[in-house]
Formats: sequence, C-alpha cells, structure tokens
Amino acid sequence: MKAIVQDRYGSPDQLTLREVAKPAPADDEVLVRVHAAAINARDWHVLRGDPLMARLALRVTFGPSGPRRPIRGSDVAGRVEAVGGRVTRFSPGDEVYGDVREMDGAFAEYVCVPEDQLERKPANLTFEQAAAVPLAGSTALVGLRDVGRVEPGQQVLINGASGGVGTFAVQIAKALGAKVTAVCSTRNVELVRSLGADRVIDYTREDFSRDTQRYDMIFDLVANRSLGDLRRVLAPNGVLLLSGGGVSSNGRPHVVGPMGLIIKAGLVARFVRHQLRTLNNVAPSAEVLADLRQLIESGMVLPAIDRTFPLAEVAEAIRYVEVEHARAKVVITV
Repeated sequence: MKAIVQDRYGSPDQLTLREVAKPAPADDEVLVRVHAAAINARDWHVLRGDPLMARLALRVTFGPSGPRRPIRGSDVAGRVEAVGGRVTRFSPGDEVYGDVREMDGAFAEYVCVPEDQLERKPANLTFEQAAAVPLAGSTALVGLRDVGRVEPGQQVLINGASGGVGTFAVQIAKALGAKVTAVCSTRNVELVRSLGADRVIDYTREDFSRDTQRYDMIFDLVANRSLGDLRRVLAPNGVLLLSGGGVSSNGRPHVVGPMGLIIKAGLVARFVRHQLRTLNNVAPSAEVLADLRQLIESGMVLPAIDRTFPLAEVAEAIRYVEVEHARAKVVITV
C-alpha cells in the first residue's frame, strides 16, 4: 500500500510517499480502508520533534532522531476492510471514523485501529467531513463539557475560534447552551459568526482582555496572552482552560512548548481563586466520538474545512497549515 513515511525529524521535506506492507489487524483491531484523513497540530509537532523536551518525556512517540512510528496522521474516516477475532462492534463494509494517534498513522491507504478508538461515521457527513472531526472535535467537547462543565446561560470566551479545535468549540459551546464570544483575526470573522458565535472579536482591532465583560469560562487555544490578561476578564470562580500553543514562527522546535504552559498554570493555580486547567492530550475514545456523532447528526455541529489535498501532497498540506495559518481543518483525500 502507499503511505506517507517520515524517518527523521525536520521540515515537511522529510515526508515521502512510499510503498509499505499492508497491515493486518490484531484480535482487538479493525483494518480500515482510508478514504480521508486530516492535518492536526500534532502532526507538525511530531514531524519537527517539537517540543524538544517531549523527546525525553514521551518516548513512546518520540525517538532520539525520529518518531517511533513513521507514518503520520491522527484522524481517519473510511470503510472497514477486515476485523480481528475479538471485534464485535464492526463488520466489513461499515463506514467509520476515529483517532489513530497511538498507532501507525492515517496518511496511508490502510490503517489498523483499536475497536475502542473507532465509531460509526455520522450519516450526514462525507468521508472528508468526518475525517476532520475526531481529534479536534474530541478536544473541544471534553474541554467544554467535561473540564469546563459549561452550563446553559454561561458566558464563554474562545480565544482561537477559527482554528481546528476552535471551530468545533464555538458550535459545541452553543449546543451546551452558552453565550459565546469568539476571538479571531479579521479574515475569519464571517466564518466564526456563521458557526453561531453570539459575539465575534477581531483581535487586530479590539483587545478582549480590556473588555468589561466577564466570562464563566475561557477556552484559550493559542497561548498568545499572559495568564494575567486572561484572568482579568474571568468571572469569580470562573474556569480558565489552556490548550495547545500552536507552532513556532521560525519553523524550529520549541524547547518546552505547551509543557511550559502546563507547569506555569499548575504553579499559579495554587495561589488564585480561579480554576486554572490545562488540556493537551485528550485520549482517543469511541464514547466521545459517539457523542460527537449525535451532535453532528442532530445538526448542532458541523465540521468546517479550509482545503483538501491528495495523499501525495501531505507535505504541501502541512506547509499550508504552517505558513498560511489555515482556518478550520485541512483534509487529506486518499
């Protein structure tokens, strides 16, 4: 089969399209014929070996000079080709979607996925749309519902609302009954407004941290503001959830990256009344994917896609995400 393979850390030039052996499912795995996959910030981080400290801390993923698993790609949508002996939820021909970040990746014609990381594809989505959902949608849902415990009528601010997680977060927060303020750049204002945000702040023209509005929850997805700025507009006993941190502006790996954010937030949280939380690695879960499927099939949440690229152009797709600051999701068709 054809797959996008990475041997060493570096730029997208390290990615090559090769013929590799077609995988065979273990007893608890499903072999999926990939129809579409999606680009995530995680793909960039593993490609670059970023942050550098992760190469020491996350040895299951990061080797000394290259990733432990050479095929990139976390999100997948496709049809079941075969199932392992202990699989009970799926049969050949089923349309599925899932998160394969702990396996060989989805930038390939076939991938094996543990049964508990896979769910039936939402019936109202194409494969391309479904591939955009798993990692970003799960991060948004878990962050807002399970960590932030957003309730109807609460004021929620989403900083980085036009990104992959942000576009889902706006819609999920609205589905949970919140009043949503979304922060993005000028070119993305109309996109974010179309997702249902009650108020959109163009950060090039207005500083939300100087606003008089106070928020019950702030979901910060870009890590471009100080903790002081964010806490200034947080209601008493409000929740500040920090997630992500993006990519470096010069294309080189960070030293600590989001790990530094986690450490700083943990230290500050001991001395403030606000609830400071971090969210940087939502585990793949069929249950969360099933909840997302219900939201999608009800029409309350739909993925937003910026561009699609064919499998052979994964390197170009990652460059596009890095250089053009892609809005919403970038999808790979296989």
